[in-house]
Amino acid sequence: MQKLVLLCLIFFNFFAGALGQTQVNSLLCENRINPTGIDVSQPLLSWQLSGNRRNIHQSAYELRVGTSSKSLSQGKGLVWNSGKVSADQSVHVPYGGNPLSSGKKYYWQVRVWDDKGQASGWSPVAEWQMGLLQPGDWKASWIEPGFIQDSVSRPSPLFRKTFQASKKIQSATAYITARGMYEARINGQRVGDALLTPGWTSYRTRLQYQQYDVSNLLRQGANAIGVTLGVGWYSGHLVWENSKNHYGARTALLFQLNIQYTDGTEEVISSDNSWKSSTGSILYSEIYHGETIDARKEKEGWSDPGYDDHTWSGVQLSGDNNKSNLIATINEPVKRHEPFKPIKIFTTPAGEKVMDFGQNLVGWVQVRIRGNAGDSIVLQHAEVLDKNGNFYTENLRLARQKNTYIFKGNGTELFEPHFTFQGFRYVKVTGFNGEISPDNFTAYALYSDMPATGEFSCSNQLINQLQHNIQWGQRGNFLDVPTDCPQRDERLGWTADAQAFSRTAAYNRQVNNFFAKWLKDVAADQRADGSVPFVVPNVLGPSDMGSAGWADAATIVPWNMYLAYADRRLLEQQYPSMKAWVEYIRGKSQQDLWNSGFHFGDWLFYHPDDDLDGRAAVTDKYLITQCYYAHSTQLLINAAQVLGKTADVAEYTALLQRIKAAFMKEYVTPSGRLVSSTQTAYVLALNFDMLPEDLREQAALRLVENVKSYNNHLTTGFLGTPYLCHVLSRFGHLDVAYTLLLQESYPSWLYPVKMGATTIWERWDGQKPDHTFENASMNSFNHYAYGAIGDWMYRVITGIDTKEDAPGYRQIIIRPRPGGSLTQASGTLQTYYGQIKSSWQLQNGQFILDVEVPANTTATVYVPVKNGGTVMENGKAVSELKDIKLLNNDKDQALFEIGSGKYHFTTAL
Repeated sequence: MQKLVLLCLIFFNFFAGALGQTQVNSLLCENRINPTGIDVSQPLLSWQLSGNRRNIHQSAYELRVGTSSKSLSQGKGLVWNSGKVSADQSVHVPYGGNPLSSGKKYYWQVRVWDDKGQASGWSPVAEWQMGLLQPGDWKASWIEPGFIQDSVSRPSPLFRKTFQASKKIQSATAYITARGMYEARINGQRVGDALLTPGWTSYRTRLQYQQYDVSNLLRQGANAIGVTLGVGWYSGHLVWENSKNHYGARTALLFQLNIQYTDGTEEVISSDNSWKSSTGSILYSEIYHGETIDARKEKEGWSDPGYDDHTWSGVQLSGDNNKSNLIATINEPVKRHEPFKPIKIFTTPAGEKVMDFGQNLVGWVQVRIRGNAGDSIVLQHAEVLDKNGNFYTENLRLARQKNTYIFKGNGTELFEPHFTFQGFRYVKVTGFNGEISPDNFTAYALYSDMPATGEFSCSNQLINQLQHNIQWGQRGNFLDVPTDCPQRDERLGWTADAQAFSRTAAYNRQVNNFFAKWLKDVAADQRADGSVPFVVPNVLGPSDMGSAGWADAATIVPWNMYLAYADRRLLEQQYPSMKAWVEYIRGKSQQDLWNSGFHFGDWLFYHPDDDLDGRAAVTDKYLITQCYYAHSTQLLINAAQVLGKTADVAEYTALLQRIKAAFMKEYVTPSGRLVSSTQTAYVLALNFDMLPEDLREQAALRLVENVKSYNNHLTTGFLGTPYLCHVLSRFGHLDVAYTLLLQESYPSWLYPVKMGATTIWERWDGQKPDHTFENASMNSFNHYAYGAIGDWMYRVITGIDTKEDAPGYRQIIIRPRPGGSLTQASGTLQTYYGQIKSSWQLQNGQFILDVEVPANTTATVYVPVKNGGTVMENGKAVSELKDIKLLNNDKDQALFEIGSGKYHFTTAL
């Protein structure tokens, strides 16, 4: 019967589409498809509309939720029916039914009424499963190995448990976490495909667990559970100088399996003192240093029911059985993605065997190869070759990035790491005497499984490579936390990098949940006085915090996420953190001037004499702090307005006026010149509206003069670079912005591209024109911060943007601004409403613009025209078309309002 209902639904949707009826699809719960482990009381539900006509809008919706897919489709056994709700909201609609139960699975669907009052059919059925909502829902205990552990090499412990399932199984759900990292197996089969679990959070206050449907892994009768642990971020080496055990010295496991039988009874199998422990083939595993596996020590079948474990040790209950810090995982886990084969294997001038995978990536290399028992193969990882073509690892500092595999000697063997990752393009092979070929090695990229959302391309292939580099910098460094780099002994969640890149990130990938998770750790690690750490999770210490442009991640990232996703709940959750940071600055200021404390300044700006670590910044650091004080205050005002906090709006608006007045008094001459006459100083002052309107134009001209004085090169660092081209284009100097973007010599965005980069570099000249390197102590070749130019490429070149008073692309801006030598550019963006597209070209004296607008949104489209020329859409004058509204038409551009659909605009230029 269920199959018949589904078949009827498919045919209905097909014919409804053919007849022009609006359809509903792409259902999301908490921004994910059919998620598990939901621990919020009112999950947010979203859906998309589609149809074959223009200007589709939702006028009403009806949601229904049940505990059975079959009964839901029949409209029976519902736990909530919203009834017909007259509203156009189709994104982040909160569940409004009865309280939800721990571990329970819920099914839901939606139908809508369009702008013509016509009802759609019911959508396909989607689902979500609740997590464990109360600490008391956990029956498991924390367990540790029962044997004496090697505190130096720290081989990975194995945990094992057998049990009998005497009845027929209806369903089964596993809840797993660890102090460290874990991989779990049931009856020899891996549980899930997530890697590096449970991920990295501020463990003392927030430790994630993962939830898995393991119904298909269990069987009636004998079953076995096996779990391997690694030290991971919990107690592994982190930061510098071999520091470890930041959160604790002992790894531990928490495992709970809830089984529902077909007769309605339930059983819980959980970690307790009945489990057994041992060690296996993983002799050593550290994030920075790599992994050593001895296949001879592998315990064949150890996670199967029939394995003989009589020589294994018992376990001991952990002295810390705390579960109050356990949280469900809201963000996408790290998974295995693109495979790469070596594009060549060669011998370097130094005589070393090296593989080139053609792409600087983050992940590991899987090996399939034969060897003699006891022999080994060692893989070392590097990003670049040196001037002479030799393998270069000096910039890794203490990180070894070395994986060692010792053969068992029984035919072709497979090796890959478990609890580490490497940043690399090149891999050196040592210790193996046999022949190797590309068939033996496959590199896999690892990163958080965020859906890809944005694509950009244009007529300039160097810019296309830059876009490629930006995207790969994000993939490699968005590995559960937004790390600064993925290869040396660091890999930390630096806050400046994250805030500078956050809006670009939201174009390339769906980072709503990724940043929502990280921002909760920002708030968790925020000091009681409101100061925000340099890195989050904070493993540096209680005094390493409070730097302008770094700590402002607490205000900048939430606001950027609100603009991208209209996620009001995220803004509401982060508001206390935002306010606490602004109040911290206010407490450190004298007469509204923040000119105290340690600050990194415009980190790694260009300076011809600075080849060390960026401390020679020429932009006054306290001028920068005042600009960010104003910016964070403005963003707090914006958030307060959205959340209806009128008293805060009034208070901080008055404060902002005083902050800007203090800036003018301290850092601006009567004629409008800044005390630091640098690109970054003028960029920040203009971007954050620190100057009165009558002084802005001359300040923009001074910025242009500065750019030209450096022969049309940028000199900005981490804080000035994200806004440089935006300020130039905003104040009428689009040509200069394009000149900077298209500049090919150092310092510029395209210089690394010309040098063969496949990711964004930490420094403008990480490798110099003579192929020597910058100072090795800080010279990453996968560091995404300067990739923030991607935001300008999307928002200005292709023109895709959202209105601040209608965020999340509910009201879209399409304002392409051609320039430079580009003859074509195209951008697409997958939003919660559907795909936006803006693609333009200059051809035979015409400007051609193709636009796609998703249903239930509107767009304001700017078409550049010459002397008020006529704009055509699909061969007809726009003035003749009823579904396009002309808002304005002056000599330079025509302005239209359109609804959903595809449009083809042309005009003579």
